[in-house]
Amino acid sequence: MIILYGAGPGFGLPEMSPYVTKSEVQLQLAGLGYRKERAAPNLSPKGQLPFVNDDGDLVADSTFIRAHIEQKYGIDLDDGLTPRQRSEAWAIERMLENHFSWIMTYTRWIMPENFAKGPSNFFNGAPDHVRDDAQGRVAGVLYGMGVTRHAHDDITDLGDRSLLALSEILADQRYLMGDRPTGVDATSFAMLAAVMTPFFDSPLQKRALRYLNLTGYVERMMALHFPDHAWPRATSAAHADEVN
Repeated sequence: MIILYGAGPGFGLPEMSPYVTKSEVQLQLAGLGYRKERAAPNLSPKGQLPFVNDDGDLVADSTFIRAHIEQKYGIDLDDGLTPRQRSEAWAIERMLENHFSWIMTYTRWIMPENFAKGPSNFFNGAPDHVRDDAQGRVAGVLYGMGVTRHAHDDITDLGDRSLLALSEILADQRYLMGDRPTGVDATSFAMLAAVMTPFFDSPLQKRALRYLNLTGYVERMMALHFPDHAWPRATSAAHADEVN
């Protein structure tokens, strides 16, 4: 039995970490049985979530978890895709994980009201300096990545460019590569849900909710992979008037 270690439910999501969500959806797409448990990042071989224990094999990082299950179990999550489509899927993942995710992190960790109601609670019971140090480390990473070198509105605009690109790629398809979900859908669903959750309020969330094909896509994926999770439907319509 594969054990998937994550942060657990929270922030209005079935899993707080989009990278854990990505791996969980990919395990489901692969048809593999698994059990999910909570764990602290320091228990991971790479000091981050997610990681899996697959009969004693510890594998960390969502990209390498996917490679592990595909190689060990002879599964191809992109089965049926052309070489060009596989390349496009990889490019979409890099856009989301190496650009968009940092802007999502900014909305959670740097915007004061969101940090106070969300990530700051990871440190409840700890001295204040522990919370402050953790936020400072995240802020340093975001500055190193170039995100917080920009003004707040510019950061939102950069995130919106990725949302627009994803919306154009999805168009009127059910999934990014066609009529059935593939590996890249796990990544895009996880990142979009992390931004759209009503738990956090941000300009980027409002931008995301105006893309009706993306909100419908998240609803489909949520119903398919986390049917017991209460996710607000037609969220975009409720907030359409708030978007300039």
